Amino acid sequence: MLFIVATPIGNLEDITLRAIRVLGEAELVLAEDTRRTRVLLDRHGIDARPLSLHAHNEASRIDRVVATLEAGGDVALVSDAGTPLISDPGERLVAAVATAGYEVSPVPGASAVSSALSVSGISAAPYSFVGFLPRRKGECERLLVALRDRPDTLVFFESPHRVAATLERLAAVLGNRRGCAARELTKRHEQIARGTLEELAELFADSARGEFTLVVEGAPIAEPATDPRELDSRIRDLLVEGLTPREISKQLASESGIQKRAIYARIIEIKEEPDSPLDS
Repeated sequence: MLFIVATPIGNLEDITLRAIRVLGEAELVLAEDTRRTRVLLDRHGIDARPLSLHAHNEASRIDRVVATLEAGGDVALVSDAGTPLISDPGERLVAAVATAGYEVSPVPGASAVSSALSVSGISAAPYSFVGFLPRRKGECERLLVALRDRPDTLVFFESPHRVAATLERLAAVLGNRRGCAARELTKRHEQIARGTLEELAELFADSARGEFTLVVEGAPIAEPATDPRELDSRIRDLLVEGLTPREISKQLASESGIQKRAIYARIIEIKEEPDSPLDS
């Protein structure tokens, strides 16, 4: 089996017991940077000698992995930090192994994305992971314009020398929304900064160190200007016709653009009115 093993994003204690066991039992351990992985393996007394797998040699490693699986051995894939394939190589390997008929199993653990979301103070559901923005200005701005009206929280990765400029660009294109800049997560100099995008850009304008995960509030949802009395009338008519609250909320959301959960809540209120002729 090919195991996709999450490793610590900073603090080497943030590894699961299962991950330690899988790495110790694997016939072959693949790592983006074998030197960094060797530090982790040594810390936990694992004798495996990792083999490099990165963007430039991934295709050439596939035959070696499949041969190991054919011989009955397990293979483990790790990234430099966190969960593999999240902004890291490995996609082609996983696809090839699955196509060859072998199982691929996740060994979950640390992730900078979920860690930053959990401390951001910004809604984590739904969210979209963007990763690193394109370096070319035109490509970057086109992507941000495409994301501008999305209501879901946005998560970006950024390097220290670009973070201030990126925060300024986010504010300029998306608007001066709330954001969180999580720096050096789980490490000694961890920093969690919250504020508007402009405030965060100013905070890191002079100097910044370490890798950043940026969490940005989604676009506000504009509720359509619908007459509440008209909505209530439609709800009552559809209830009389025998439709369920779920069916009504779906139909009226499509007609009005109002969120289904808001319509559903109003349906329940109407059904529970003391003088309502409708069954509750």
